[in-house]
Amino acid sequence: MHIVFLGTGTSTAIPVIGCDCPVCKSSNPRNRRLRASITVSTPATTILVDAGPDLHEQALRHHLTSITAVLYTHEHLDHVAGFDEMRAFCWHIEGRLPLYAGTRCLEQLKRMYGWAFKESNNYQGYMRPQAHDHAGKPFRIGDIDVEPVPVVHATVETYGYIFRHGGRSFAYLPDVKELPAASRAQLRGLDAIAMDGLRYRPHPTHLNIEENVAVMQELAPARGYITHTGHNVEYDQLNRELPPFMESAYDGLELDL
Repeated sequence: MHIVFLGTGTSTAIPVIGCDCPVCKSSNPRNRRLRASITVSTPATTILVDAGPDLHEQALRHHLTSITAVLYTHEHLDHVAGFDEMRAFCWHIEGRLPLYAGTRCLEQLKRMYGWAFKESNNYQGYMRPQAHDHAGKPFRIGDIDVEPVPVVHATVETYGYIFRHGGRSFAYLPDVKELPAASRAQLRGLDAIAMDGLRYRPHPTHLNIEENVAVMQELAPARGYITHTGHNVEYDQLNRELPPFMESAYDGLELDL
């Protein structure tokens, strides 16, 4: 199982428009963060997790020319605004592109992009989704098993996901403030977890760095990664502060499990 971090930033991306802070002006490429998204792949399957406003640049940068399916965590714009960019993935396939999401997210996608979900949408040049409401139940995409993990993030129904293949496991939770007890139980003992760590100060809808580290230490994955990070966090400084089993994810980071 191969994971590529297409983007590791928060909703504004970094640099932030009009900001002169040290991180936004940094020459370190690992301080430049596009909106949070990953791919999870095997030789037979490629899952795109979230399709934000930077998808066009991310796909070009990582030579992403085809996907098996797209999977959404929730409907906030930094995770869904690249919807129409996925028409390029539809040009070379028969039928429709499988799209998986929870009930609320799927409802919002149909409201935002209603034209795409119409049965009459058969034009080869359009984004043509095949909607699947996972309703919080485990499912399978190609040869990858996917397990939704309910999390608390503002008032929006939000999921993280555990991906399993070949005896290996990886969890991705880019937007989370709290983990219910049942979700914590799901996440213990995994090979790797990438999880929200927005900034150092507390935030009402995201884990901060201290909270992320505390949760990671409780869950005890073999490797822990901080993602969905803002411009208040400098990459090298954060890595110096983290426990040995943890590190900050960065745009372009690749993991092989």
